[in-house]
This record gives sequence, C-alpha cells and structure tokens, in this order.
Amino acid sequence: MSQAGAKKINLLDMSSEKMKAFLQERGEKPFRATQLIKWLHQHQAESLDQMTNISKAMRANLAEIAEIRLPEVVLDKASADGTHKWVLRLADGNCIEMVFIPESDRGTLCVSSQVGCALDCTFCSTARQGFSRNLTVGEIIGQLWIAKKTLQPDPLGNRVVSNVVMMGMGEPLLNFENVIDAMSLMLDDNAYGLSKRRVTLSTSGVIPAMDRMRERIDVSLAVSLHAPNDELRDKLVPVNKKYPIKDLIAACHRFLDGKAAREHITMEYVMLDGVNDSDEHARELIQTLKGLSVKVNLIPFNPFPETRYKRSSNNRIHRFYEILNNAGMVVMTRKTRGDDIDAACGQLAGQVNDRSRRTIHFAKMEQETS
Repeated sequence: MSQAGAKKINLLDMSSEKMKAFLQERGEKPFRATQLIKWLHQHQAESLDQMTNISKAMRANLAEIAEIRLPEVVLDKASADGTHKWVLRLADGNCIEMVFIPESDRGTLCVSSQVGCALDCTFCSTARQGFSRNLTVGEIIGQLWIAKKTLQPDPLGNRVVSNVVMMGMGEPLLNFENVIDAMSLMLDDNAYGLSKRRVTLSTSGVIPAMDRMRERIDVSLAVSLHAPNDELRDKLVPVNKKYPIKDLIAACHRFLDGKAAREHITMEYVMLDGVNDSDEHARELIQTLKGLSVKVNLIPFNPFPETRYKRSSNNRIHRFYEILNNAGMVVMTRKTRGDDIDAACGQLAGQVNDRSRRTIHFAKMEQETS
C-alpha cells in the first residue's frame, strides 16, 4: 500500500456502481465488481495479490493501473474513558483526525470529510486550522477501513464500529459527491453493511446540498444549529447569513419525507456560557423548532487553545434541558468523551496546509475583540 504512485487509480475511491463501470470498460463481468468490493472492505485486502478468487491475469492487469492506497496512521491515542483518536497523514502531507467512541450499546466512529473546514464557525477548533481541500472517497472510507482493522470484533463476533457519524473535520455537504459515494459504501451489504439509521451526516445547513442529499441517499441527518435566532447564529455559524434559520427549518421539513432513517432530525446545540444558554434562548428555541420532528442534542462546549468561549455550567445546562423537556421536546445532553486527548466534539484540528488563510483571519478577530 504505497503512498507513492499516486497517479495510479485508488480502488478505494470507487463505490460499487463506479467499480462496476470501471471494470465493464475493461471487458470484465459485473460480478467482478462485487468480488473486488468484498475484498477491499470486508476482507480488507491490502494488495491485489491477496484476492485469490480473481485470476492472476486480471490482477496483473489491474496492478498496472490501480492500487489500494490508504492514509497513514501517525498517531493512535486512547483516552482514559476508552475513546480512540487517530491522526492520519495523507499522500500530500496534510493530516486529518478521526475518533472512535465506545458505549455499552454501540461504537461510534466520527469521520472527517475535508482537510480543515471551509466554514468558520467561531467555537470550533477545526475552523481555526483553515481549509486545504476535500477528501477523496478513499480517504473518507479509508478511515472506517482503518478503524475496522484496528478495532477487532468482540469474542461474540459483534462489530465494534456500529455507527458512523460524518461529524469530524469539515462540512460534509461541501464535499458532496465524495461523501455520498463513501456513505453508499458504508451502507453496502458487500462492503460495511451498516444500517441507514446508523449512518449520520452532520451539516451546518448548506440547504441546496441538503435537498440533493434527500434525493440521493437515505441516512440520518444532524444539523449544527447552536442558536435560536438569526442574529446570534450569524455570529456563531456564519453560513447562516446565506442560509438563515427560516429557510433551514423549511429544508428540514422537506428532508423528513417518511423514509426509514428520517423519523427525526437531530439538532446540535453547543452550550456556550453567557452566549446562547439563557432561559430566554431555550424558550426561543422551542418556538423556532415548533412543528418539526427533532431530537435536541445539547453539547457542553469543549475548550481549545485561544478560544474566547467558555463551557456553560452544569446547572445552566440542566436548566436549559429542563425547559425543553418540560415543553415536550426530545432532548439529551451529550456526555463529553475524549477531552483528555483533544478528541471531544469541536476539538479536532489535524495539520492543515491552510489555503484559506483562516488562521490569519482568526488572529485578526482575536485582536479586534481583545
């Protein structure tokens, strides 16, 4: 699995449909695509030579133009609570991060979709790193490949990674086609076979892509809301200036069309001390979400160096929870996991060749507000 030879086609970049088309162009039968997909993702072959039910001639022909190319693991660090964080180096030298969170009834892998992030949410460490590029399909699905290889099944044979959330570095819907293809492999019975209820995409609210996603794939949706009104959300999630809350809520209604994975939308709400956590904010949030089938996920803010925000107190979070709960809303408070290894929500940073000059932008913002 050399990272040299990047000019060769990476077989991990192909969904089942694209693998079928790729092989048909070369005169191979459609069933060969299924064989390759199984070898790549179920058997986790690291070279074409391991694919023993494929003829030597076909393997030799493929080897001339294609290879299996994965990110390189440069750090695999475990938290005291069992959380794992990996730092993965890509062929161009950029690094991304992914996190595995074990719980009693599930194991959730948090996967990145971009090197850095093209958005500039002010409370997120990834945004501070700037933006370099979108990840390829192979770099996205390669994260699940590595986690599956590293985290072996339990003694009963149960899979360790039962859920995948596209909540790592980046805005998934700004890397639309690659993310859709990667998620299709997550769902594919010949690849990872995850339930569509157990694959979740988290977006800051890129409405046109939300509408396209609705037509392309049936997975769960989470929306990074973080504020009950446009004035505050404009500051916390600046993409709101382009796609305001009223339009975002309408897009959420469109998304909930009765398909299996779409019984509700998760609204993510980071709890920032003195910013968005008052009783008034809670009551306003109830009105904002009225009539929409949602589950509200309150996320205690996870600090990172140079941030100006602080985490809401436990008492304030509990009071916010109570107001929503007493109004009949489905609400939960996310348990902070992996913060001792900077693996908690909002803390992923990686090493980004910042083409967006975002680090300079944030430095100027800090000077202006100090």
